[in-house]
Amino acid sequence: MVTSDRVGTGIDELDRVLDGGLRPGRSYMLRGDPGTGKTILGAHFLTTGVAAGESTLFVNFEESTEHVRENLASLEFDLGDVSFLDLTADADSFTEDRTYGLFGPEETEAGRVADRIVDAVDRVQPDRVFVDPLTQFRQLVSDDTAFRREANGFMRYLTDSGATVLFTTQSTPDRSVDDLEYLCDGSIRLGHGETGRTLEVTKFRGSDFESGAHTVRIDGDGLRVFPRLTPEIHSQAFTAETVSSGVDSLDSLLSGGIERGTVSVISGPSGVGKTTTGSHFMKEAAARGERSVIYMFEESRETFAHRSRSIGVPVEEMVEEGSLAVEEIEPLSVSPDEFAAQVRTEVEDRDARVVMLDGISGYRLSLRGEDDDLVRELHALCRYLRNMGVTVILVDDVGTVTGEFTPTSSRISYLADNIMFLRYIEVAGELRKAAGVLKKRASDFERTLREFEITGDGIVLGEPLTGLRGILTGTPEFVEDD
Repeated sequence: MVTSDRVGTGIDELDRVLDGGLRPGRSYMLRGDPGTGKTILGAHFLTTGVAAGESTLFVNFEESTEHVRENLASLEFDLGDVSFLDLTADADSFTEDRTYGLFGPEETEAGRVADRIVDAVDRVQPDRVFVDPLTQFRQLVSDDTAFRREANGFMRYLTDSGATVLFTTQSTPDRSVDDLEYLCDGSIRLGHGETGRTLEVTKFRGSDFESGAHTVRIDGDGLRVFPRLTPEIHSQAFTAETVSSGVDSLDSLLSGGIERGTVSVISGPSGVGKTTTGSHFMKEAAARGERSVIYMFEESRETFAHRSRSIGVPVEEMVEEGSLAVEEIEPLSVSPDEFAAQVRTEVEDRDARVVMLDGISGYRLSLRGEDDDLVRELHALCRYLRNMGVTVILVDDVGTVTGEFTPTSSRISYLADNIMFLRYIEVAGELRKAAGVLKKRASDFERTLREFEITGDGIVLGEPLTGLRGILTGTPEFVEDD
């Protein structure tokens, strides 16, 4: 029998949500519509027990054993060592001992089901039991009151036998069938949200758990859980210091650079040089022996590498030596929770010290929601990275080439410790670029605007544009000397 203080579900991230896993000898409910992954989660639970040398029992009321094995084999689950009690075709058996008040007289159909379950439990002596679905019991008894009494007795019988039990439910017209939380020590709801599949723990006796809706994905590995990011539970000691871009004129504009563990927004219209500016911070990080990662929501890795090579940023070499990771993200294929999990892996497992998101409009697509959703999710991610001492660079496309000045496009200014903007300007009929700093929390900064160029050697910032006014409108005028 299980003796540890936690029973793993077989899904590491779900165990994390559950503060280590299920409590042994207790019963837990899986709620959700058909197709949400309840049986797959049960397969994880049982096969993990088999791998640990435990005895397991699958009580299947709805799908035949043959179909269950076939369906789960397509997801690489080997249920060969799992014992089955198939009650699908001819529900008939349950206990001579009426201590638990289960299903009435043995000559009834319910009584015969009881006998079969008792026989299976005596034979297998299971450490883990998965019942799919418990709500089928309603067909074996006369009314809702009897169902609630017998379902409670069944759970008590299994847990008193020393088993940890996971059971599923299905929605039915009978309210008593839907409302079974009183039976169990914990309840997990699987569902479909606006951004895809979700999992939420609604009850968990005797321990804390991570609340909220977490993302779920079903693929060739079965069911995967991506917990909602909770920034306040993550932290790491780091040295507060200024991080250089490696470009003297850019560092001068920023009063030495940007501070470690801060969030910087580089904003401007398309093609002005935002990504190139951020890449210089990653190049300098590589020179210090640090790892960086850039998540590209709007540009291919090949295009980025080609552009960077043309200005002296050796992206391929940095990737090869492990100082840089370049990850293409297809926005509509990944949820914020999945993306946060990728970022956490880079930070916690691979020690990334600089993280760049290029760009914010692509990240918004992964949310499939409103601007408020963007701000909330981005706030959680940036707060986590700050707590871990990671330097964050957000690339934000403001959309307009000239005209009214807009520092950011998505109401994210308050998230930023530093805001640097790039701007197209027209001077004497020629299209040029200017750079400036709008905000810097940790130190002072240069309040002038400088001409900004990208050359074969990288970024070049000219002298302050003191002879022009109206630069932020995009159509500056020369100032007459007094």
